[in-house]
Amino acid sequence: MRITSTSCICPVLVCLCFVQRCYAAAHHGSIKVTRNQTKHIEGETEVHHRPKRGWVWNQFFVLEEHMGPDPQYVGKLHSNSDKGDGSVKYILTGEGAGTIFIIDDTTGDIHSTKSLDREQKTHYVLHAQAIDRRTNKPLEPESEFIIKVQDINDNAPKFTDGPYIVTVPEMSEMGTSVLQVTATDADDPTYGNSARVVYSILQGQPYFSVDPKTGVIRTALHNMDREAREHYSVVIQAKDMAGQVGGLSGSTTVNITLTDVNDNPPRFPQKHYQLYVPESAQVGSAVGKIKANDADTGSNADMKYTIINGDGAGVFSISTDKETREGILSLRKPLNYEKKKSYTLNIEGANTHLDFRFSHLGPFKDVTMLKVIVGDVDEPPLFTMPSYVMEVYENAKIGTPVGTVTAHDPDAANSLVRYFIDHNTEEDRYFTIDASTGTIKTAKIFDREETPWYNITVAASEIDNPGLVSHVPVGVRILDVNDNPPKLARDYDVIVCENTKPGQVIQTITATDKDNSANGARFHFSLDEGLSLNPNFTLRNNEDNTASILTRRRRYSRTAQDIYYLPVLISDGGVPPLSSSSTLTIRVCACERDGRVRTCHAEAFLSSAGLSTGALIAILLCIVILLAIVVLFITLRRSKKEPLIISEEDVRENVVTYDDEGGGEEDTEAFDITALRNPSAAEELKYRRDVRPEVKPLSRHHLSSSLDSIDVQEFIKQRLAEADLDPSVPPYDSLQTYAYEGHRSEAGSISSLDSATTHSDQDYNYLGDWGPEFKKLAELYGEIEPERTT
Repeated sequence: MRITSTSCICPVLVCLCFVQRCYAAAHHGSIKVTRNQTKHIEGETEVHHRPKRGWVWNQFFVLEEHMGPDPQYVGKLHSNSDKGDGSVKYILTGEGAGTIFIIDDTTGDIHSTKSLDREQKTHYVLHAQAIDRRTNKPLEPESEFIIKVQDINDNAPKFTDGPYIVTVPEMSEMGTSVLQVTATDADDPTYGNSARVVYSILQGQPYFSVDPKTGVIRTALHNMDREAREHYSVVIQAKDMAGQVGGLSGSTTVNITLTDVNDNPPRFPQKHYQLYVPESAQVGSAVGKIKANDADTGSNADMKYTIINGDGAGVFSISTDKETREGILSLRKPLNYEKKKSYTLNIEGANTHLDFRFSHLGPFKDVTMLKVIVGDVDEPPLFTMPSYVMEVYENAKIGTPVGTVTAHDPDAANSLVRYFIDHNTEEDRYFTIDASTGTIKTAKIFDREETPWYNITVAASEIDNPGLVSHVPVGVRILDVNDNPPKLARDYDVIVCENTKPGQVIQTITATDKDNSANGARFHFSLDEGLSLNPNFTLRNNEDNTASILTRRRRYSRTAQDIYYLPVLISDGGVPPLSSSSTLTIRVCACERDGRVRTCHAEAFLSSAGLSTGALIAILLCIVILLAIVVLFITLRRSKKEPLIISEEDVRENVVTYDDEGGGEEDTEAFDITALRNPSAAEELKYRRDVRPEVKPLSRHHLSSSLDSIDVQEFIKQRLAEADLDPSVPPYDSLQTYAYEGHRSEAGSISSLDSATTHSDQDYNYLGDWGPEFKKLAELYGEIEPERTT
């Protein structure tokens, strides 16, 4: 089978097709397809021959983007077995078979019916087979071949990452690499020049250039100055077909920004400046600003200002504002117009970040002269000290001098000064001041133990100009005098064990004194000398502001005496010394051998047995609860043993009493019990007791005969109508029950309501044999039965 392709018109493929056909003609001529055949030769065994492959391999090519009116001819399939008589049928399968590619099954011609795009699919894999049209059997094995889509230049180069934003330092050398751009072409790079891209610059000369092959953008000028021009817009073009005429092109924009370098020194706009500062300016405040200009930006424009010389270097200081890059002039010392009226400062501004590549453009600093003029101001009085601390003893009389403050007018006029206390707080009212001399005196009697320190504010103003006021803080310390006697530090709970030995320390006591350490820190403890010698306890002064209580007896008994009182005298070391007496309460306790307290007072016999008051109360409460439960149980047992029927009265009346859920006795009296009985067993018809009957009652004989003849349903309907039509009789909403089971029931009524008027054939004598539980029931029925029979 031979494959013939007309796409060899391409110069590159002509040679390949020619070589291939020559090779096929030299070796095969026309290639034939041989099948597996079996030859029977006499004297030889059957030989199986391997079939030879009858396909001539080649690739078909189809031109992409074919827009002709007729299907594009791709190639031809031909089998050696085809004699031209139409007996061979060609079948095409695989990718696009039947839709994109169609085959003439008789001639083997293949056509493309659609316009193909190589950028979407580069090739198609198909299978061809030749079969016998009559037998539908394959003449040759199925084989695979490829149809490649031949590329045309239908895609322009594209910059997928554009537009670009890039920076390059100013003053860079010519040829400095800025950026490499890359354009992609979707055409086949292995065929022709469709994907061969050449770069060129459309906009940006003469500042930048681009390499035609690599797309690297470089600087094209020396010393490009950012201060002259900072931003550049460069347009780069990429053209395929190696830049030839007819090629497709695409472009992109590269935005290039020159970054700053420190190539400009700072410069003051003026060489001489003058600044006016009033003498009233506060120390530490900013009094002026100065700035040197720098054409650079960012850190390259950062600078530091310095006062390099001048007579005011010690009076003023200068710092740099990092945001505005200004020099802030501040006052270090107060100004005094009367002493010095002007100052001259030499200020230098220098860059802090230097680039030594551009040191030849320096120096990167500048100097200017600043003259400061001091202005005369009427100043408030000036105190001789920034603050005052004074002292006065507590309990001092009102009007006692505390101290004196002094202020003067700093101006040349030297005006007189008056003093006063600002009464802004309550403490300011505790003192007075002499307006002329500034002497402060007490206005109350102070207690150091209540408030040891007072803070007041004294103001001074000129008599000629009262609006100019100055203030000074004054602290008054209250000195201590020994006016508080010492006392015990706390209420001591002193315990002595019954088995304590003589000379044993049972408690160590301390004392406190409201006075400070100079008037009460040294305490002396002793027993009251006015009392006789204590035979039970003694006191030892430890000379360290503590004292120890010691025992003097061998044993103590709680039963004999469980509490002792020991008076203690405490004196301080102040001048004059003060003393006080306190009484210690000592309890006698029973202790374990290790000294732990077991109990401290004589207790009742229950306590000695180990029961506390709480435990005793709990026991009594439990006993009461048990007794209540026993009484309740006995009561319930007695109530259960009572018979259900108390007397031998009519049982039916008892049933009505228990079953009635109405309004009590009134409802019981309001109902007629006859309504609950069997009508056939009723003896008489009774009317309701709460309503006077409108008709005369019937006689007993007439009633009995009427009940025998009346229908029960009709009787019930009458009673219902009688109850419904009588709204004045209570209860207005009631339930009436009729225990009637009908005339035709063979069992009869099982209700006990008619037991008094009806006879029963039941023999209840066997109840007497059932034991004591049924004794009462046997007596009831045993007594009633003879009466009924008689």
